[in-house]
Amino acid sequence: MTRNLFVKLFGLFFILLAIYALAAGLLALSNATHAALWAGLIVLAAAVLLAFIVAHRTAARLKRVAAFAHRIAEGDLAARLDVSGTDVLTAVEIALNRTAERLGQDFDEIESSRHDLAVMLDSMQEAVVAITAEGQVRWSNAVMQHVAGPQLAPGKPLVHSVRDPELLASVRGALERRELCVGRASILSPGRVFEVNAAPLPTGGALVVLHDVTSIEAAQKSRREFVANVSHELRTPLTSIQGYVETLIEDPETNPETTAEFLGIILKNASRMNRLTEDLLALAGVENPDYKLALHPVRASGLLCDAIDSLTGIVGDSGVELQSATAPDALVMADSYAMHQVFGNLTENALKYAKSGKRIRMGARLLASEVEFTIQDFGPGIASEHLERIFERFYRVDKARSRESGGTGLGLAIVKHIVQAHGGRIWCESELGQGASFHFTLPLASAQQPVPEPQIQTPAKE
Repeated sequence: MTRNLFVKLFGLFFILLAIYALAAGLLALSNATHAALWAGLIVLAAAVLLAFIVAHRTAARLKRVAAFAHRIAEGDLAARLDVSGTDVLTAVEIALNRTAERLGQDFDEIESSRHDLAVMLDSMQEAVVAITAEGQVRWSNAVMQHVAGPQLAPGKPLVHSVRDPELLASVRGALERRELCVGRASILSPGRVFEVNAAPLPTGGALVVLHDVTSIEAAQKSRREFVANVSHELRTPLTSIQGYVETLIEDPETNPETTAEFLGIILKNASRMNRLTEDLLALAGVENPDYKLALHPVRASGLLCDAIDSLTGIVGDSGVELQSATAPDALVMADSYAMHQVFGNLTENALKYAKSGKRIRMGARLLASEVEFTIQDFGPGIASEHLERIFERFYRVDKARSRESGGTGLGLAIVKHIVQAHGGRIWCESELGQGASFHFTLPLASAQQPVPEPQIQTPAKE
């Protein structure tokens, strides 16, 4: 179109020039010779040819400028014009090249910033999604895509991708009222709870940030249950002690036999409270992040023999036989005192259920990089639904029997933390009527470490 315009302008110029030349020729006929007329015609022809060449070159340059402009408009910011000459059009070409170069630099900076922002958003632990004023998904980070699934895609309405009513209500409040809205989403991902913060954007739409508070909720629930369990465990012996003390106070002439019986019950409940206090302190110690073990190489067979020697008397007094199975001489990394506590708690737990079987068996075997220890009873066994929870604090398979025997419900939880602090694993295998086997592992010690002299430590009675 630009080329046609220039052709028309130059054609008009040639017509005017021809009219002028014709007028000059007619005038020259009366005042000049025939030779002068031919000279004028030759000059006219040369001027027309020169004008055509200049017009053609100018049109070609303008065509290149137009093509360059189209390439820039289509996003090809690397396009450049070949510059030559010193005329006005050359200056325009130089200015256009500089503009394209600056646009390219600005675009690279914007793209780099966008990439950095995307990486930063994807590295966040929070799920983030931007919503348009019409309620459609503008973009989302990797966490949000993982939480919401593949149905969350740019351009789709959020309500078609997310079914959580509290999340949608927060987004709707941010879009309509243009204010920060806070909520909780518990249906978005099964088993997870999110705190929702939906904030309006200055340009329209909203930015939604979801913070995973599942672990916080679980910790708060565990804390509430722990306090409730401790309160319950303390209330029972305290109520008993208070009742018998009040009876003795109200009837000071109670016969000595009754008084002795009441005092025995009071002592039993006080001992139960003392045991609970000691176990709570022990559990707090092993759960502390600063809990340290005095690890040193010790033979697995030595650990097992020490445990059997220190526990035989306690087990024998209960009418149960403590049997020893084979154990390897391999060195394991262990804290001897902590291991006595582990064996003691597991044996005490077995005693509660082993009386029907009349025996408890201890043994160990060598694995690839660790030694597996086993404490087995031959009692009634444990139902499968309890196996995953028996290491929880205050969890009891048979609450009546545990309380009757004076258990606190913390022994297995203490054992679990001690074994894990050693870098080992612990689990239970059982079938109803076939007894239960508690297994835990300790990592093997390095062969270069010295073998210590055997030492027997008797743990404090709990």
